[in-house]
Amino acid sequence: MIVGAGGMGREVYGVIRLLNSISDNAPPWRMLGFVDDYPTESNVESVHRLGVAFLGSTRWLAAQPTSTHVVLGVGHPRLRRETAQAIARYGLPAATVVHPAAEIGPDCVHQQGLFAAGGARVTTNVLLGRHVHLNQNCTVGHDSVLGDFVSVNPLAAVSGYCRLEDGVLVGTTAAILPKLTVGRDATVGASACVTRDVAPGVVVTGVPARPAGPSAADARPVVMAAHCRQDEVDHPA
Repeated sequence: MIVGAGGMGREVYGVIRLLNSISDNAPPWRMLGFVDDYPTESNVESVHRLGVAFLGSTRWLAAQPTSTHVVLGVGHPRLRRETAQAIARYGLPAATVVHPAAEIGPDCVHQQGLFAAGGARVTTNVLLGRHVHLNQNCTVGHDSVLGDFVSVNPLAAVSGYCRLEDGVLVGTTAAILPKLTVGRDATVGASACVTRDVAPGVVVTGVPARPAGPSAADARPVVMAAHCRQDEVDHPA
C-alpha cells in the first residue's frame, strides 16, 4: 500500500513494479493500491493510468491485516513524518523498497521504510534512519549517519563522516563536504555547497551555503499532505 498519490508515491510504485517484473520467483510485492486523504483529481487520474487502484482515504488502512506493508510516498521530510505519525495507530509495518540499480554497500544499516531510487549509492559503514528517501543518482559517503525522515534529492552528494539529523532535506545537486553536521529539520537548497555545520531548522542556499534571507525562506508553494491537511514545502530545495 502506498500512502500518497502524488509524484513521489507514483515513483515508488514504478520501482515496486520493476522489482516484481525481474523476480525469478513469485513477485515480492502484491500491490493493493494508493490511499491519500486529500488527493488532487490529476493525481488520481495518473494513478488510474498506471493501472493501479486508488482506494480512498488513509482510513482504509484500519481494516488491513498486519501483513500489509505501507510505503510513505511523501517527498518532503516534515510531511512524511506527520504522515507516519497519523497512520501509526494502524500498526502496519513499513516496506523497504530499493531499486535494483541502487547500490547499498557493506556494513550499511537501515531502519524500516527506506526508499532508494535508481542510481542512488550508499558506500560503506553508513547508518540510515526510518523512512529515509534516497532519490535518483544521489550519493552518501562512508561513515555517515542519516536520521529519520531524511531526504536526499536527485544528484545530491553527501560526503563521508557527515551527520544529517532527523528531517533534513538535501536539495537537488547540492553537496555537503566531509565531517559536517546538518541539524534537525534543516534544508540545504538546490545546488548549494555546505562547507560548515548547519544549525537546526535553517534553510541554507548558495556556494558556499549561507542561511537564506526571508524572501527565500518564505517562498513556499502550498501542497497537500497525504494524510490530513494542507501544508507547505520549503521552496529552495
